[in-house]
Amino acid sequence: MLTGQLRNDIDKLWLKFHTGGITNPLTVIEQISYLMFARMLDMQEEVAERKAARTGKNFDRLFPNTPEGQLLRWKNFKNLSGTELHKHLKNNVYPNFAKLGQKSDDEEGLGNEGDALEALGHIGEYMQDADLEIKNESVLVSAIEMVDELPLMQSDVKGDIYEYLLSKLTTAGINGQFRTPRHIIDAMVELVDPQPNDVICDPACGTAGFLARTMEYLNRKHSSDAGTFADEDGNKHYTGDLLEPYRNHINTQMFWGFDFDTTMLRVSSMNMALHGVNGANILYQDSLNKSIKEHYPKQEENFFDVVLANPPFKGSLDETNTNPDVLGLVKTKKTELLFVAHILRALKLGGRAAVIVPDGVLFGSSKAHQQLRQELIDNNQLEGIVSLPSGVFKPYAGVSTAILIFTKGGTTERVWFYDLQADGYSLDDKRTPLKGEGSNDLPDAITQWKKYRALVEANAPAAEIETVFGDKTQKAFVVDAKAIADNKYDLSINRYKETVYQEEEYEEPKVILKRLMDLETDIMQDLKDLEGML
Repeated sequence: MLTGQLRNDIDKLWLKFHTGGITNPLTVIEQISYLMFARMLDMQEEVAERKAARTGKNFDRLFPNTPEGQLLRWKNFKNLSGTELHKHLKNNVYPNFAKLGQKSDDEEGLGNEGDALEALGHIGEYMQDADLEIKNESVLVSAIEMVDELPLMQSDVKGDIYEYLLSKLTTAGINGQFRTPRHIIDAMVELVDPQPNDVICDPACGTAGFLARTMEYLNRKHSSDAGTFADEDGNKHYTGDLLEPYRNHINTQMFWGFDFDTTMLRVSSMNMALHGVNGANILYQDSLNKSIKEHYPKQEENFFDVVLANPPFKGSLDETNTNPDVLGLVKTKKTELLFVAHILRALKLGGRAAVIVPDGVLFGSSKAHQQLRQELIDNNQLEGIVSLPSGVFKPYAGVSTAILIFTKGGTTERVWFYDLQADGYSLDDKRTPLKGEGSNDLPDAITQWKKYRALVEANAPAAEIETVFGDKTQKAFVVDAKAIADNKYDLSINRYKETVYQEEEYEEPKVILKRLMDLETDIMQDLKDLEGML
């Protein structure tokens, strides 16, 4: 959470971009990302300079120690005039990003410079084609001033800054891509409960919302009282100080995200860096393409402890380019089915996933649909399904969706269902925050899930679980796997949820008829009175 002042400053800058002719929100975020990257490079150089001053050792610079090289640094160009600044960024600073990106691909002979580039993760690679699209000089100056004031040294705050920028993405992308609402991501992360030693993946990462929010979750869960503080508006911030034993794993091995949109890779790399994860593995790859077996053979199968995803589910793929091992699980061109099959393969035995799918996956009658559901039930543990209301993804789409929660391996005994009817926001295009009883089922869904998991992990008898979750008129209930198999593995919640109809009581027909006749008499009398008046 940001202070009100910081939010206002970002809103003013956003408005300035819009009035300056840059109306695409993704372009705005991209342009701000370039400026943040330029400042972060300078910050990294300052850290290296202070270290060299303490130790007396030389270091390899990111910026050559020449007048021209030093002018590439944020602190030295940020005060240039508008015309001069625009020309310098376009002709010198941004082209230098490409040189740094090329250096980051070279693993040998970099010395401390290599360390500095490594500390910035994969961002350097994806900044190589950076281009300045801010034509209005006053907008550029305002953007420089705003970025210069951002508290980029505070990892928890700078992550919130980028989250706030990303919340302004209100236009749908192509191929069914859109931003998953943060409160839905947070609920999914809590349902899966990632641990600090897990290896976590989003195979269609977009802006890396799932990965970044997982880092926020870990910070909240692993902060001491001393590592928790409140800002001037009373918002709590968590430093994750108890994560120190896992810090190297978190920075280099924990987070993996795949996408084939370079703009998304740029944004997601920046998002992770600003959330304090400098070495997140944000990689260029279509997760369903057969080339993944060549480029990432280890990660393609039996690798991840946790997968969190809202994969695109709008298109169909060319079978000749699809990973044949995924097609071996489910023979289809539909991306929503292929992604679930891919996730099953990518998980370790015992690995767990929470994945958003369109409702059609739950009840589709095609052979591929039934084949995938049977695989989830018979050869894995499909543990839970949270049915989401159809307005959750507005204004992007009105499609009905659900969250699948499953573990790789074993067999399914029963499936826990939750009928989530409200998520705290109106279900129209405006998505206005709501308050009051019945306005948000998410907290109850998480509470009921934890209660159910506690019973399962305690090896509670089936009769006890049935006692607690057997009432199918409630929002949370369980269904035996055999009953699902007998229904052609149909997983739609309406197949099993029982609706209680309230009995209506009506008056006797003779009583109703008598009332109608009395009414008719009154009407006729009124008409006669009216006639007399005329």
